[in-house]
Amino acid sequence: MPVSLLWAVDVYGRVYSLSTAGQHWEQCHIAQTEFKRLTAAQQCCWGIACDNNIYLNLHASDLPVRYQEETYENQRWNPVDGFSEHLLPSDRWQWSDVTGLQHQPLGSFQLPSVWWEWEGNWYVDENFEGEPTEKGGWTYAMDFPATYTKDKKWNSCVRRRRWLRYRRYQAMDTWAKIPLHQSSLPDPFSDISCGGWEISEEPRGQLSLWAVSLQGKVWFREGICHHNPEGSAWEEVPLPGEVVQISCGPGDLVWAVLWEGQLIVREGISRHCPRGISWAVVDSPSPEVGAIHVAVGVDVVWAVTKDNKVWFRRGVNSHNPCGSGWINMVGEMIMVNVGLNDQVWGISCQDRAVYFRQGVTSSELSGKTWKVISVPRDGDRSHSRTSSDSQQSAGCFFSGEVRAQSAVSDVESDAEGGTADGASCLLTSAPASFVEAPIVCTSDQPTDAPKPRIPKVTSDSFISELISDREPAKSSRDAGSAAPVVLEEETVPREGEFKAPCAGPALSPNQWSNVGLEEAQSQQVQPGGAPDSADTCSLSSVAAYTLAMDDLYGVDEHPVWAWVSGGGCSVDSHSQLTWFNCSMNTLALIQSVQSMSLSVTPAQTAAWRRQIFEQLSERTKREMDNFRHYEQAIEQSVWVKKGTMQWWRDWKPHKWVDVHFALEQFSGPDGNKDGILFIYYNFYEEKKYLHAFINEVTILVPVLNDSKHTFAIYTPERTKQRWPIRVAAATELEMHDWLALLSMSCCDSRGIQGPPSKQAIWSITCKGDIFVSEPSPHLEALPYPTPCDQMFWRQVGGHLRIVECSSIGIVWGIGYDYTAWVYTGGYGGGFFQGMASSTDLIYTQTDVKSVYIYENQRWNPVTGYTSRGLPTDRYMWSDASGLHERTKTSTKAFSPQWTWVSEWAIDYSVSGGTDREGWQYAADFPASYHGYKTMKDFVRRRRWARKCKLTTTGPWQELPPIPLSDVTILPCADQNSVDMVPLWAISNKGDVLCRLGVTALTPGGSSWLHVGTDQPFKSISIGAASQVWAIAKDGSAFYRGSVSPKSPAGDFWSHIPSPAKQKLKQVSVGRTSVYTVDENGNLWYRQGVTPSYPQGSSWEHISNNVRKVSVGPLDQVWIIADKVQGSHSLSCGTVCHRLGVQPMEPKGQSWDYGIGGGWDHITVRGNSMEPPRICLPSLIEPSFSWSPLPVRTTEANGSAVGC
Repeated sequence: MPVSLLWAVDVYGRVYSLSTAGQHWEQCHIAQTEFKRLTAAQQCCWGIACDNNIYLNLHASDLPVRYQEETYENQRWNPVDGFSEHLLPSDRWQWSDVTGLQHQPLGSFQLPSVWWEWEGNWYVDENFEGEPTEKGGWTYAMDFPATYTKDKKWNSCVRRRRWLRYRRYQAMDTWAKIPLHQSSLPDPFSDISCGGWEISEEPRGQLSLWAVSLQGKVWFREGICHHNPEGSAWEEVPLPGEVVQISCGPGDLVWAVLWEGQLIVREGISRHCPRGISWAVVDSPSPEVGAIHVAVGVDVVWAVTKDNKVWFRRGVNSHNPCGSGWINMVGEMIMVNVGLNDQVWGISCQDRAVYFRQGVTSSELSGKTWKVISVPRDGDRSHSRTSSDSQQSAGCFFSGEVRAQSAVSDVESDAEGGTADGASCLLTSAPASFVEAPIVCTSDQPTDAPKPRIPKVTSDSFISELISDREPAKSSRDAGSAAPVVLEEETVPREGEFKAPCAGPALSPNQWSNVGLEEAQSQQVQPGGAPDSADTCSLSSVAAYTLAMDDLYGVDEHPVWAWVSGGGCSVDSHSQLTWFNCSMNTLALIQSVQSMSLSVTPAQTAAWRRQIFEQLSERTKREMDNFRHYEQAIEQSVWVKKGTMQWWRDWKPHKWVDVHFALEQFSGPDGNKDGILFIYYNFYEEKKYLHAFINEVTILVPVLNDSKHTFAIYTPERTKQRWPIRVAAATELEMHDWLALLSMSCCDSRGIQGPPSKQAIWSITCKGDIFVSEPSPHLEALPYPTPCDQMFWRQVGGHLRIVECSSIGIVWGIGYDYTAWVYTGGYGGGFFQGMASSTDLIYTQTDVKSVYIYENQRWNPVTGYTSRGLPTDRYMWSDASGLHERTKTSTKAFSPQWTWVSEWAIDYSVSGGTDREGWQYAADFPASYHGYKTMKDFVRRRRWARKCKLTTTGPWQELPPIPLSDVTILPCADQNSVDMVPLWAISNKGDVLCRLGVTALTPGGSSWLHVGTDQPFKSISIGAASQVWAIAKDGSAFYRGSVSPKSPAGDFWSHIPSPAKQKLKQVSVGRTSVYTVDENGNLWYRQGVTPSYPQGSSWEHISNNVRKVSVGPLDQVWIIADKVQGSHSLSCGTVCHRLGVQPMEPKGQSWDYGIGGGWDHITVRGNSMEPPRICLPSLIEPSFSWSPLPVRTTEANGSAVGC
């Protein structure tokens, strides 16, 4: 899981952040600014400072925040001047927007704030709908407005061109003041809350920001998105009363608290109306005591009343935002906050520490218990480091804490309170009573240590008062202040007297050494004696170090928190957090052990290693060498596993029949393992069987099925028939057991063990399963290559949508949720356990995928569009094809491993566009759909989406934080593990990125380098000699020029015209070949590509019914093809290999059909093995002596082709 931050503010206005992978609070050093409130999201954090201004902290990313400004220059033709800026009075402005209604000259564009900067000057866009325009970028039409074309015609009377300029947001990882741009705000803000990034599949970066002013008014910030993180303007929202606090969740939940203690809920929030429509009033959880605080998440609402009781609202969801009732929870808090995954944080009213709600899951949203977050702050860590040095010099290690209680201090005992790390000890009244005893420090035991009385901060006035009284509080320590003080140096008191560090003008330099402490049974303090001592002070503080009394709170182990925000903290019930077991004493102990290890000299280390090596050599000679003459024992046995399953029989009528399934495995005389698979069935009451040899099985594939746990078994003959052996298990666990056993048996029979080689071919099914195949040296040999249907594929754990590899072992993958993953070098994972999986390179992997169903309607003249169709129409709730009925209630996730993580919502991102309600219109079913209604449209449909999540394991490590849609790695490179390997990618928003620091030792790289483009891209590929080709969203092709190791991002983009009337969607580049696939499934080859002219000259059509293409480092061509006919059935998604590819004929000759269907992606960009050169003998014997050319030998992991 990627690292995220928990934000908090203490009572002095200092801002801290705690990483999910960290163990201490990091202070955000803000010059001359103190904060009152914070609200966080994953990509940013908003805050209200004590100067009553709103600040934004946008987290730094390798992907910059850029916004494209555009304006159009319009001209009209006249017989005298030709095309000129002299327009008719009825025409649009000479400089206007795309509609022509708004006047937009170049000089009218201004930067929104001081935090923006221009990237360059204005320039003309010379690309029009994927095609390059003439010099100047003009497009022509008959009149304004009309349909524009890039070609000038005889009746073209007007023309226009688009001017572009980019601006970049530069205030990253800093607190930037948000300009108001208006003077209508009557008073400052007192509360703020952000959310709304999950409203109906909003694009990433879309936020809803709500604020409350001191007069109780609510304001909404308009226009916040990824390209405009500051927003545009504040809009007031009408209210039924005065509001004191507001909370906004990630979805469409917005709750607020009124001054009277009631709560109000915002209704009508949607994609097109993020501000909502109206308010609904909800009574306080307690009729006698009003509410003072509320916090909402996706499906939860928490509230705090004036008596600090915590309440949970049940029955809350997007369809019922008001919920159904309140439940009183254990604990007393001054505020709570709900973050991602509905996780909850709070600040206790007793010790003012930050607590985390443990046990919050999708099935138990209220959680189980509160647990304090006990980690030090920045100042505490340096203090602990000094103290640990003191302990080491004393020759002992202390644990626990020193506490003292003053008779004149205003403190009260709290049985449930605890120290920062949950451990406490009391200092006795006299040194004579000190006895040595073990100090037991646990984080779970309650302590009876006294606590200072801390004022309950429930409003900004209290925070301001505490901040303003900071200096007087420091100067009045001797008057009985309850503030904590850290002991670092003190003298030994007389018997019956305890002397605090502040009492007395001088401090003794004497050190404490080897002193055992015992918990005090009683403690006497002389009247008028020392004032209150530290609230929490570890024993490591008792040392001879000068204490800086100017900033006592800087080293306080128990900070006093005022606000916490977890809106950007991504944790769940499975997260491994280190927030609860980290203490000062633990850090000191670790540092002391590290310092002790420095006493070992290099000479001692060398002697120790030499001694161990000699002992191991003697043991090897004793246990191994003396028994080498013995004959090796070879086990020759037969092992059988049986079970009952169902089999999809081969003959008509096809149906599922009950069968007995058996695997017979045996070992041969040479020790090799093999086996036979038997399926016993009844045919007209006659027992028969079907068998398959294990060494002939080419792949085992899990198959998607709504009601059965099915997998398919392929052999070369079954692959040619397109009819595998399909069997179904009773449970998913049983299916996984059989798959793991059969897969391991197939690998044993072929002698395949361990992780995939660097030359492996990777592929992915439409289900997301990952398979690899070890290529043989004869796979590309001419004229008789290895048949594609004889390749053996084995499964690798994980779940991906795209995978790309290189010939030095670097493999990247992208999930369905656009998360990037890097291959770790392991194998197995998922349902592979034990010997079939590695143990140290397997990580947890998650993926989120959407399930789609369609709502269909037909128009009739009486009622308009309704769900009543013709008898010949498709189901009114169906899949994309309309052949299968799919309703919201009957549609299930892909398998029991997938769990729903959202509700059904309208999907507006359908190809072709939609109207405001998500509908697409057409003349009839099925037809070409468009997002607007015409007079000829009699049917319409809209797509509903629901997300489900898969959690599995595999040899993949997540690479946050930028989501990617495509990735490419240089397919051929030298096998030097230090050399940088070029890697390019495209983000899910279409930005082009170049990864820096990618090597064989560091496959994940170090950072991203953004490459500027004029439009979003969707596919990219890099070939030999750093040839970078890309496909834009409009279907046009581009070539990146001047890419080299010294300039990894290149200098410019060259526009390549697409094939006539075709829009490209994917590109793959090899050593000298460039192949593309268009949206209609046509495969194209780029002719004329040479080192002097890498852009090529023209496109040549190769094949149709192609889904994906992959070109290898030797110009091998592999595709995923649709509609491949077998002897028994037709398959879609079949792996195919292009035969006859050679330097003189790079387009090849024919296709060899392999495994399929159901495949969605393949990459051969790691296979750089040169095929052996085979020379066929002549039929006529020559008179002179003839010797064939030597056959070039290659290895399975042979060297890559130099590029």
